[in-house]
Amino acid sequence: MTVTKDSLIGDVLDYDVNTAEFFFAIGMHCLGCPSSRGESIEQACAVHGTDADELVAKINDYFAGKQ
Repeated sequence: MTVTKDSLIGDVLDYDVNTAEFFFAIGMHCLGCPSSRGESIEQACAVHGTDADELVAKINDYFAGKQ
């Protein structure tokens, strides 16, 4: 899976639940909420005042390390 800023949080979590740690690390503790699972990474980062590009890079690095 390649993650982009347009990727839905729920899709990323469904692909690998261990990615939750990256969301928790930047204060996104509402991952179980139905609306947050339908948000894009970019939307969620805007709400939480964090850098979407940085989060996407961390998640993609994590996936690359699993191959």
